[in-house]
This record gives sequence, C-alpha cells and structure tokens, in this order.
Amino acid sequence: MNPMNWSLPIAVTWLILFGIILARAGGTFLLGRLARRGMRRIERVEKIMSGPKYQRAERMIERYGAPVIVLSFLMIGVQTVLNLAAGTTGMSYRRYLPALVLGGSLWALIYSTVGFIGFRALAQAYQAAPGLTVGLGACFVLAIGGLLIGLKKDDDIPDDSVPGRT
Repeated sequence: MNPMNWSLPIAVTWLILFGIILARAGGTFLLGRLARRGMRRIERVEKIMSGPKYQRAERMIERYGAPVIVLSFLMIGVQTVLNLAAGTTGMSYRRYLPALVLGGSLWALIYSTVGFIGFRALAQAYQAAPGLTVGLGACFVLAIGGLLIGLKKDDDIPDDSVPGRT
C-alpha cells in the first residue's frame, strides 16, 4: 500500500491522510491522558516521560498551549512527543480538538500535495542518477546532523560561562 502508487484524486488522498493523522495524533493524546492516570508506573512509559525531549515538550505545552499542537504538525520529530505531552498535562478536549483538526488538516494538505511531489521527484532523480542522488542525500543528512550537534553544543554551555548571559 505505497501512497506513491495511489491513483486517487488529491481530495480523496487528503481525506485518507487526514483520517490517519487524526487517529495517530488523537491516539497519542489519549495515551497521554492514560499515562496521567497511572500508566506512568510502567517502566518504559516513565523512561520516555522523564527524558529531556519530553520534559521540554511538556514545558512548551504548559507555556503556549494549543498553538504548539497546531505547529507540531509542521515540525518533524516532535509531533508525537507534543501530542503525548498535551495529554499528560491535562489539556482540555475543548482546546486540543480544534488544534488537532487544524494541524492535522495542514499536515494532510502538505503530504497530499507537496509531499508526494517531492517523493516522486526523488524517485525520478534516483532513476536518472542513483549515485548522485544518494550522494546528495548523504550530504544533506550530514549537514542536518552537524547543525543539530552544533545547536546541542550551544545548549550545553552553562549560562554563567558565556559573557553577557545571565
């Protein structure tokens, strides 16, 4: 069931992807609600919820609320954690559901249009020049990895050791 082989209209593809994201993100939110009510006693859940990425996500949810959920659908790598954090912090359904629908709509729109075009372009590039495509892909991955490592090192510097920071 490769979406690249679907011959469906974009609207139907959007509806399918929208349903998938509602089920996935909404399910993650519900898992967070369950975790808040006692699943935290499970060792694996506790390990996830005590990690720095999760703790940062929970602080973002507490500070900014529903707009963070909407934006999470546009960011790679934090969507699941932020939806889980929304559940564990006890965000109300009244605030969460509109954010889920809006963010999920944007996500489905991006993936049903631009996302598939990008996947097709990569597939065609690979067919035309596999070595060049893999090489450029590796360079891209290394550049992103280097950027993330560089940003992480800046976060590790204590505030009192940098002049001008308080």
